Amino acid sequence: MPLHPQVEPMIELLNQSMAGLPATDVMEISTVREVSLAPPPLNPTPVGRVEDRRIPGPAGEIPVRIYTPEGSGPFPLVAFFHGGGFVLCSLETHDELCRAMCRDAGAVVVSVDYRLAPEAKYPAAADDCYAATVWCAAHAAQLRADPARLAVAGDSAGGNLAAVTALRARDLRGPQIRHQVLIYPVTQSECDTPSYRENAQGYGLTVEAMRWFWAHYLESPAQGREPYASPAHAGNFAGLPPATVITAQYDPLRDEGEDYAAQLRAAGVPVLLKRYDGMIHGFVSMADMLDDGRAAQLLVAEQLKVAFA
Repeated sequence: MPLHPQVEPMIELLNQSMAGLPATDVMEISTVREVSLAPPPLNPTPVGRVEDRRIPGPAGEIPVRIYTPEGSGPFPLVAFFHGGGFVLCSLETHDELCRAMCRDAGAVVVSVDYRLAPEAKYPAAADDCYAATVWCAAHAAQLRADPARLAVAGDSAGGNLAAVTALRARDLRGPQIRHQVLIYPVTQSECDTPSYRENAQGYGLTVEAMRWFWAHYLESPAQGREPYASPAHAGNFAGLPPATVITAQYDPLRDEGEDYAAQLRAAGVPVLLKRYDGMIHGFVSMADMLDDGRAAQLLVAEQLKVAFA
């Protein structure tokens, strides 16, 4: 399928906005972070309550933003990890996505502002996300949430961190995670699947950018074979929570997300895999402009409701 008609003008605008700038992989970190910012939505999705807090972490306090639905609870609970290649983005960039998840799934969503690379390299982000998930389970009552209905979710690098958190919770006998939502997840560091070659340039996220992200995240390429960096290398996928995996046709990460879904299925893990044809990386956060972005958000919410039932 060709690019969706709703995506074509967005690609043109993206190319225009980046015209004259050096490639992402040669920009200064501060410049990349600045140009990656998007203006907040004019009409943010309403939820019952939004609260910023700081919670204990392995290397100091971790900022979190807690979204609570309307009603009295106890609600299901989702630990959410934002994307951005382990280098970019924040609570602000994913505020609207978390609001939509909170409202649509009727769940408390705890968005985790984990440490970013290169200031804090692997495994800092993974350590923070696991610690935040443990905190969520332990403090569920304070959040008007039910620790027996706990899920993890994330997009892109956040999808990596959600998958890694599920692995660690199993390996360390940590919190019982009911479901994992992996939205175009990063699952391996090699950047060598067919979708990397097919979608290397021209669709927003590029192969050069992904290599740049990995170079900043890892201390050495050898760490990319470690399962808590690249969950596709875990070897053993038995006993992991059921998963919803979302991919996009014109995304370099398409194949590694779909391959990870296949690895989970082969180990007996229930998986819903949904590829959105004509879409690009990041489309789920573009629900105000892309119908499929909103459809994917609603699919995630329905999957969470089923998992929490």
